[in-house]
Amino acid sequence: MNKVAQVTVYFWIMKICATTLGETAGDLLSMTLNVGYAASSVILLSLFLVSLASQLLTRKCHPALYWTVILTTSTAGTTMSDYMDRTLELGYAKGALILFACLCAVLAAWRYSEKTLSVSYIQTTRAELFYWVAILFSNTLGTALGDYLADDSGLGFSGGAALTGGLIGLVVLATFATRLSRVLLFWVAFVLTRPFGATFGDLLTKPLEKGGLNFGTIGSSLVLAFLLLSFLVYTALKDRRLSLRRGGEMKIE
Repeated sequence: MNKVAQVTVYFWIMKICATTLGETAGDLLSMTLNVGYAASSVILLSLFLVSLASQLLTRKCHPALYWTVILTTSTAGTTMSDYMDRTLELGYAKGALILFACLCAVLAAWRYSEKTLSVSYIQTTRAELFYWVAILFSNTLGTALGDYLADDSGLGFSGGAALTGGLIGLVVLATFATRLSRVLLFWVAFVLTRPFGATFGDLLTKPLEKGGLNFGTIGSSLVLAFLLLSFLVYTALKDRRLSLRRGGEMKIE
């Protein structure tokens, strides 16, 4: 049975909520609670591994578990990126280049091994492992890119979010107006939604004097968690109604 969520408009809304929540929750642990980047990376990476193991052991896609893994890749990616950029002092640009190279290597290995990069139908454990490792690297890369746009590029939080949002809009346009590979566009969009979420998360949490809205990591995390949970419940109920409708139609036939 298929192990991953179907890519719809709700998928992308929930992806942005999850990645933004990953940014705010990662900062909440590492900075607000003063756990530190190294310890936070270990904690959140452990949560990612536990949720991933649970996902791999299931025989079908469970939406709550699936989005838990997405969320833990986002929080782990946030602290991993911060650890590379700040504790190891690699800087945002160098860290982003290293992570981009890692992501390309994972996708190349996936393509060579499975002969496809399809994300709409995954059944084998090996393909699913490639899927989740690629997601982890793309979310970590997105954090580094978002921080680079917000801090080093001079665009600021709102400018970085506007740029990545515009690029996401171009991907949407290309989806409907061109014949470019949908798999390629998916991964481009997946990478771009992470820096959008990262910069949007910074916009929510940072103080007014730094260009943010000063909601704080706790308040922003609670709001984003509520939004993600609401969409999760809505899509689950929507899918259940669709399944019941199809079951009724089959009985009538």
